[in-house]
Amino acid sequence: MTERHKIAQAATILLLRPLDEAKGFEVFLTRRPDGMAFLGGFYCFPGGALRKDDCSAAMLACCHGLSPTGARKILGAHLSPQVALGLWAAGIRELFEEVGILLAVNKSGQPWVAAGDHKKDFADKRAALLEKTLSFRSLLESKDLLCDASKLTYFSHWQTPGQFAIRFDTRFFLVVLPEGQVPLSTSPEVVHSVWITPDRALKLFAEDQLPMIFPTFTSLRTLADFESVESLLRAYGANCASQQDKAQLLGW
Repeated sequence: MTERHKIAQAATILLLRPLDEAKGFEVFLTRRPDGMAFLGGFYCFPGGALRKDDCSAAMLACCHGLSPTGARKILGAHLSPQVALGLWAAGIRELFEEVGILLAVNKSGQPWVAAGDHKKDFADKRAALLEKTLSFRSLLESKDLLCDASKLTYFSHWQTPGQFAIRFDTRFFLVVLPEGQVPLSTSPEVVHSVWITPDRALKLFAEDQLPMIFPTFTSLRTLADFESVESLLRAYGANCASQQDKAQLLGW
C-alpha cells in the first residue's frame, strides 16, 4: 500500500431529533464546501479523522460512560482498547468542532447545558479549537468536563475503496440531540445544513437535489425502516455487544 492510499481511522455522527408527533424523527445533514478534497459538495453527517490525541491516556481519562475495553468489545479485537475508545472521543470532538454540539457531563455525571455567558465562552473556545491554539482535551479539563461516550450508539462501519486517493476506515454512531443545544447551520467545514426525515432525504436524492455518497444513502435507507428514535436505539444498542464488525467495501 502506498502512502497515497493509506487508510485513516475516522468517526461519523448521525445526529437525531424526535419529531413533535408521537412517531418519526429527523437526522442532521451537512454539506461540505465544494473545494474540499474529500466529499466536497456532498451532503453527509458530521465527522472526521481520528487524531493521535484522541487516543492518549489523558484524553481517555476524560471519557465518561464507556471503558477502553468496553469500546473494543463493541468495535472488535483488531483495534487496541485505546484506539477503540479514541473513536468515541473523535466523534464527540468532531461534532463539537463542526456543528457546535457538545456531548459532555460534569464530574458528577450531570449533562452539560449551555446557558447564559457560558455560550459565548464555549463559542470562543471552539474558535480557538479550530485555530489549533487549544486542544479539545484542554477545553474539557478547563471546564471540569468529561466526554459523554454513553450518548453514542455504534451504528455501522464503512471503508473507502482502494482506488481512492483519500481513504477512511469510518465508524458511524447514533446520537440524540442534547436538550437545550442547537447545531450551527454553517461553519468552516459546512456551507449548508438541514434537519430532514430519512424518507424525505431519500426522495430528494432520487430527484438529484441532495447529492450524497453511498454510505450516507445506505445509512438513511436503514434509518427509514424505524418509526422512532427509541426503536432505532433499542435495536442498535442491543446489537452492539454481540455484532460482528464488518467493513463495507464501497463502490462509490
